[in-house]
Amino acid sequence: MSRSRPALVVVDTMVVIVFVAIGRSTHDHGLGVKGMVSTTWPFATGLSLSWLLLALRGRRGESLIDGVILTLLTVAIAMTLRVLSGQGAAFAFVLVTLGFLGTGFSASRVLRRCNFRARSRN
Repeated sequence: MSRSRPALVVVDTMVVIVFVAIGRSTHDHGLGVKGMVSTTWPFATGLSLSWLLLALRGRRGESLIDGVILTLLTVAIAMTLRVLSGQGAAFAFVLVTLGFLGTGFSASRVLRRCNFRARSRN
């Protein structure tokens, strides 16, 4: 296992939690534990399964492409779970989710790469 994989999993999870918190706050749903868990579980499940699938394919999760793969899989799984659980998945919500998670997952990988290159020059 790559040493950076656990850190990336934590960062990706934080991106999901921030996304849910912003969404719940923006729509005046509150940040109580029950509501946060109810909204987070499809995304957390999607992210977990996406990381598992990535690992089974022998990918380390560190590249920008891995960030895109994680985004697409996470959103597809999460939206499926939301629909199956009666939470819904409006088209605009899917687009916002793709944008936010895609930016978060990709940015963490780009910043990691920039940091790695900067450290290797010193």
